[in-house]
Amino acid sequence: MNKSLRKAIIAGNWKMNKTRPEAKALLEAIKPLVANAEGNVEVIACVPFTNLETAINTTAGSNVKIGAENVHFEKSGAFTGEISADMLTELGVEYVVIGHSERRQYFGETDETVNKRLLAALKAGLKPILCVGETLDQREKGITEEVIAMQTKIALMGTCEKCIKNVVIAYEPVWAIGTGKTATAEQAEEVCAFIRKTVENLFNKEIADGMTIQYGGSMNAKNCAELLSKPNVDGGLIGGASLKAEDFNTIVQAAVNG
Repeated sequence: MNKSLRKAIIAGNWKMNKTRPEAKALLEAIKPLVANAEGNVEVIACVPFTNLETAINTTAGSNVKIGAENVHFEKSGAFTGEISADMLTELGVEYVVIGHSERRQYFGETDETVNKRLLAALKAGLKPILCVGETLDQREKGITEEVIAMQTKIALMGTCEKCIKNVVIAYEPVWAIGTGKTATAEQAEEVCAFIRKTVENLFNKEIADGMTIQYGGSMNAKNCAELLSKPNVDGGLIGGASLKAEDFNTIVQAAVNG
């Protein structure tokens, strides 16, 4: 991390977990643990749609921000089961995860629809956490950089220099999500640095230096300190470890002290 240039962000991605009472209990446990991160590290919980209002009410007055796990690209209409950006902002949601590999793998999201979602989120005033990452097959074929560059460039098409400052990018190697495998700190640093260079080529060095780029492939309480020690790894998008208050706090504290 380089907190002199950019904000460090630890964001929990709860996925399809926790009822409203469970969400409230978890957030109540997290709040006092991470209170010291205010002003140093941004702490976010990205929760299922059904938990958003509970989460926002529970974290009111704390330094824990709330994010959604997805958003649709249209403002309204016949899109059964979808949620618009305006619906999220009306609730008080601040962040939204876009383009997670599970959305791409299981629900048919593409680079193009990720771009449309990102633009809709920015237009509504949300802060997107844009996920990019390669599969194991792509890594083994040596095309990680090509895949990451394509995903990043397409996702950011149509963004302006002002709004790009609200975008966070999370490098999530698909082969390390929910598998127990983790990229080495060196691998994470290499790709996060490449993403930053890609953003610099698209915009400029100032924007690239100021952008938070997270690592999101099975970061946990045991490996977080090493990963966060790397200069281009500015935090984490945390899956399973975000569902345990103590583990999540360990990661937050590694970012605070890093």
